[in-house]
Amino acid sequence: MKQGWEIKKLVDVCIVERGSSPRPIEKYFTDSDDGVNWIKIGDTKGVDKYIYTTRQKITKEGAKQSRLVKEGDFILSNSMSFGNPFIMKTSGYIHDGWFALRLPNNIDTDYFYHLLTSPNVQEQFKILASGSVVKNISGELVKKVDLPIPPLSEQQRIVAILDEAFAAIAKAKANAQQNLQNAKELFESHLQGVFENGNWEEKTLNEISENLDSKRVPITKNVRSEGSVPYYGASGIVDYVNDYLFNEDLLCVSEDGANLLARTYPIAFSIAGKTWVNNHVHVLRFKNMDSQKFVELYLNSIKLDNFVSGMAQPKLNQTMLNKISIPFPSLKTQQTIVQKLDALNAETKKLETIYQQKLNDLEELKKSVLQKAFAGELKTDKVVAV
Repeated sequence: MKQGWEIKKLVDVCIVERGSSPRPIEKYFTDSDDGVNWIKIGDTKGVDKYIYTTRQKITKEGAKQSRLVKEGDFILSNSMSFGNPFIMKTSGYIHDGWFALRLPNNIDTDYFYHLLTSPNVQEQFKILASGSVVKNISGELVKKVDLPIPPLSEQQRIVAILDEAFAAIAKAKANAQQNLQNAKELFESHLQGVFENGNWEEKTLNEISENLDSKRVPITKNVRSEGSVPYYGASGIVDYVNDYLFNEDLLCVSEDGANLLARTYPIAFSIAGKTWVNNHVHVLRFKNMDSQKFVELYLNSIKLDNFVSGMAQPKLNQTMLNKISIPFPSLKTQQTIVQKLDALNAETKKLETIYQQKLNDLEELKKSVLQKAFAGELKTDKVVAV
């Protein structure tokens, strides 16, 4: 540790207070103008550092049973996504899923934020967290976290270096993310163009495939035996089992599922080898694999939610599935299209892998810079090259 640096416990660096919640909380929610901000974990979605607004308010009566945080205070999550710090840019009240941290004048706010997000401190949070299902950190334990604290001038010097380094990393990440998005859109655009420009005979899905939905067999979790055979549901593989129902390549089209609905519409995907399929997935058999692959590509290019029915739990039922009209050229044309699209998809996946690795490397670089910063190893020279 460099001269002038000290290792202090969190409780010795700042005031640590746990939030509290009036119960039942539903009783205190309000839309009234005189309500006060109620800060929830959900308010941090998409938030990097500062909390400016909240989605809900509680009454002043409810606030009497909670904990006030003011602009400039830190809040630190202690359950679920535990150990995440945020700086308040507004005032409000916090429940017991938060700690409030209040700094003295000799601790730089930005230094403290970077410190709490550093690998060393985050690892301490993980070690301190308890609970097998819902991880959480008790107030007494979080106070024991070790923090390296240099003089205020050194804190400010470190912040200046980190801000410059992270700005460069953020710019590089934005470029990599844009390149990743461009690679995905390139294939999707080409995929749609292939089917939009074709002038082919159209056939309904039930005219070119055999529906095997009647052979689907749900297996409840309590009777499944662990194995190597994939068991598919609406959102993909849900388990692995011993025995198998199908032992041929088939096309499955999701019927429903929260994950798929969140993506707007179900997606078709092929199952290779032995598998079980539950009753949330349609199973289709084709005369040949070229036609199956061609149809899979087409179904991935259209909005299947146009064929979904039901309000409470939308489903792509078998009747609507059968009615989907498919542009169906000659088998030779299908083979040519599949080969070209497969080749383009392979190249696209390579690009996606490259850009995703770039993003991963940049994230590791950020962690490495933070690690050096709080070991007192940051020099005045540039610390990153991206």
